[in-house]
Amino acid sequence: MLIYLDDLEDLVLVPERLHLALGVFDGLHKGHQAVIQQAVRSAQSTGGLSFVITFFPNPAEILTPDQAPSPLIATVNEKVMMLESMGVDGVFVIEFDEEFATVLAEDFIRVLCRADVASISVGEDWRFGYRREGCTNLLRSLSVELGFAAKALPHVNWDGMRISSTRIRQAIHIGDFDAVKAMLGRDYFFSGIVVEGLKLGRILGFPTANLRLPEIQLPRDGVWVVEVDGIHRGVANLGCRPTVDGNEERLLEVHILDFEEDIYGKTLQIRFLHFLREIRKFDSLDALKAQIFRDVQAVKHIA
Repeated sequence: MLIYLDDLEDLVLVPERLHLALGVFDGLHKGHQAVIQQAVRSAQSTGGLSFVITFFPNPAEILTPDQAPSPLIATVNEKVMMLESMGVDGVFVIEFDEEFATVLAEDFIRVLCRADVASISVGEDWRFGYRREGCTNLLRSLSVELGFAAKALPHVNWDGMRISSTRIRQAIHIGDFDAVKAMLGRDYFFSGIVVEGLKLGRILGFPTANLRLPEIQLPRDGVWVVEVDGIHRGVANLGCRPTVDGNEERLLEVHILDFEEDIYGKTLQIRFLHFLREIRKFDSLDALKAQIFRDVQAVKHIA
């Protein structure tokens, strides 16, 4: 069972030695995984618990809001779920606000080390603390005084370039999910709650699950082949609905093939597979219905 903390005093109360992995870890790509697995291995080999120390919101939203990456690749809940699958023992999510942004780098490490810290793992270029003045050199210097092992992990490359959250967001947007999977080390997915819609899909003969969109990176607007909960195939409309109401609100409507269960209020995991077509406005609902029929048939014939 994953230990989840959101108060520094609780970290101090953990009775075992701690092996910490520090970072924002947006998307938990392969570079992030290298840092986290170092903490896991250290705990397994020398004893103690592996903990990921991360931040929400992304510090850039507070420090440089005009340059902050938006949206993120995964929600906090998705990140916690993935960390548990990686064998991490605990997660400590620090609320990053204007007050926390004034904490000096050295003070931050000293506060963490009020707990029994055996090791701290970070990426080799990780910067932290007030004005990002903390670096791996400072971490190594403090490790001698405070008695923990400082471990800085090198970048992980793919296709000749460093893996980064920015590259992954760009690949998600254009629908290059082979590249996304190569950099994440897993399939890209997101989770959304099914909410009530206009029920027009039911009238047209193609009922849809309308999902509340999380504030994360999504592919470009269009009609997509999707996989739902790792089991069902579906055809999804991501974007507005020009034929129905001309509303510019961005929605995700998923028609799940051969599926009739009541799923209002439930959370579905959606994985985008293939782009089918652009969204367009049809002259009539009958024309829209005919196109949806063609979309469904296309999904059935895609392996």
